[in-house]
Amino acid sequence: MGAASVTKTLVVWLLLSVGLARAALGSTVHLRRANDRNGRCIYSFAVPSPNEASCPEMGQATSAIRELQRESNVQRSELESAKARLSLLENLVTQLHVVLGAGGSPDSAVELQRELDRLKTERAQQESQISRLEAAYSTLGQEKSFLEEEKRRLEQEKAELGRRLESSTQEIARLRASQHHQVSEAPSQDSQQGSQEGCGELVWVGEPVTFCRAETIAGKYGMWMKDPEPVLPYTRKTTWRVYAIGTDIRQVFEYENADQFMKGYPSKVHVLPQSMESTGAIIYRGSLYFQQHMSRTVAKYDLKTEMITVQKDIPSAGYHGQFPYSWGGYTDIDLAVDEMGLWVTYSTDKAKGAIVLSKLDPETLEVEQTWETNIRKQAVANSFMICGTLYTISSYSAPDATVNFAYHTATSISEPLSIRFENRYGYSSMVDYNPTERKLFAWDNFNMVTYDIRLSTI
Repeated sequence: MGAASVTKTLVVWLLLSVGLARAALGSTVHLRRANDRNGRCIYSFAVPSPNEASCPEMGQATSAIRELQRESNVQRSELESAKARLSLLENLVTQLHVVLGAGGSPDSAVELQRELDRLKTERAQQESQISRLEAAYSTLGQEKSFLEEEKRRLEQEKAELGRRLESSTQEIARLRASQHHQVSEAPSQDSQQGSQEGCGELVWVGEPVTFCRAETIAGKYGMWMKDPEPVLPYTRKTTWRVYAIGTDIRQVFEYENADQFMKGYPSKVHVLPQSMESTGAIIYRGSLYFQQHMSRTVAKYDLKTEMITVQKDIPSAGYHGQFPYSWGGYTDIDLAVDEMGLWVTYSTDKAKGAIVLSKLDPETLEVEQTWETNIRKQAVANSFMICGTLYTISSYSAPDATVNFAYHTATSISEPLSIRFENRYGYSSMVDYNPTERKLFAWDNFNMVTYDIRLSTI
């Protein structure tokens, strides 16, 4: 739009506004146009007083002003609409002065339009950028929530790994301290008799300490053992492990020390000439004692010569699922060692499922003495011997299980107990006592653990 067009538009608006003012104030409104001292065109209005023929003297000014105020209050509402239109007119006149006073031309109006278009474009770009930033912020919020959740999960895993590491560290320290004070070699008659010193009744079982974990599915059930009375070339550091999954259990892994055992690097793998049954085997005085698969026969395997030297049936013993512990696993015949020597627990048809306990000669496997208890074998999860007393465990899976019965061979009397026993990993398939270390060794759902114990003094 050119300067001439703008001028015409403003004049039209001016005439219309004057008409509106006359309609509102009467026909006595006068419009004047004149140049000011700078040569600019000035439009002005003159409105005569409707009640006064001439201006009052100074003394009459106060009363005149009050009268005018009363009258103006009557007309104020009518003037409001005129003021709005006059305000619009003033804005148009101001724009006209800017265009004409600066020597405006049609090019100036075009430039103003371009500037307006540029500002609109910049505004649109800013709004688009804001939209993109809001979308990016929303995405970052979602990623932040995901990372926070991942952080919480990793912190939980870290805490669990820290707990396991602490347990392993404590157990290694205990084992090293124990091994440092041990003097190992072939047992004499004096040492065998002396091993009974300090015997007593079980009064406390500590929390399980995780020593190692099996990493394959074959390691869900198993056995791990140390010889309480080793003979050369073995020492009290030597450890053995057997995986008890499958129908042909023949491999016995041998480890020279605890570090080798924890890393899973066996120094030797024994392959038995006959497969064993379940998790009832034990190592004692350089030999592995085990139940042969699907039989009531107990065999003695010399670890040094790698030969079976003795085999003997346990009279009338049930086998292969006839009288197992409550967790099953064909645990009908369970061998054990304590301060008194070699033991075997089982049941018979005559005993009607109650635990029968026999003491064996470790050289010939002949039964030296037998006790029939009133503890049902299938009602308990496992058992172990300490100082000639049989102890049973109430559950193989409950975290708050107990050592619930004791049978004393010295008096042939059983008694109920309630000593806390924790199945930390929920499936204990083997529990045995090592009289030299004074600990329980257990296999709990892939995990090899130990328990400290406390005995009362006799």
